[in-house]
Amino acid sequence: MDSRARSHTLESPSARLDAIRSRIARAAARVPGGDIPTLIAVSKTFGPEAIAPLIAAGQRDFGENRVQEAKGKWPALKAAHPDLVLHLIGPLQSNKAAEAVGLFDVIHSVDREKIARALKAEMDKQNRALPCFIQVNIGEEPQKAGIAPAEAVAFSHWCRETVGLDVMGLMCIPPADVPPAPYFAQLALLARDAGLSGLSMGMSADFETAAMMGATHVRVGSALFGTRA
Repeated sequence: MDSRARSHTLESPSARLDAIRSRIARAAARVPGGDIPTLIAVSKTFGPEAIAPLIAAGQRDFGENRVQEAKGKWPALKAAHPDLVLHLIGPLQSNKAAEAVGLFDVIHSVDREKIARALKAEMDKQNRALPCFIQVNIGEEPQKAGIAPAEAVAFSHWCRETVGLDVMGLMCIPPADVPPAPYFAQLALLARDAGLSGLSMGMSADFETAAMMGATHVRVGSALFGTRA
């Protein structure tokens, strides 16, 4: 185990949280007038025992990839801490829309018409108006979900004006093992053209780059929780 991995193992959850927050703030400060993005702690595969110390340390925004997994741990945590904000950051199937609207507070993965309509129908039924992000397949990778970049602006307008969703921004996951900055820049341009201010981009390996490029939300998992099994 190298020294960096060893120090990560020995650090307390609150120390890791403080370190990540400091890195985000420093990165955002490198841009004149840059705002500090919201840190979403991605807790997928980790149970309540790993989440509780971060809640105790003041973290309030958390992200999950799967509705079914989130159902098993978040209702009790949210009942105990009503100010928590739970973000769905993974792909959503239309048959899970009702559960997603009932449990989550923000949806980051609207990527097709069927999902947009299903979410709006459930929001109306449950009297919940959840803010949403449009997921853009920024690298146009066939294995990834998301609307094509060329269609993102028109789709965001359609979601807002025809469906009536509260679209707050765009979300992306850049291709792995290549510099992410060009993809973050492209997402920012698409958001500008769509008249949107929200940018959900940046994960454990590249959140500082995202913060410097205007991210409003960064999604950090392993840097906070450690390596997943």
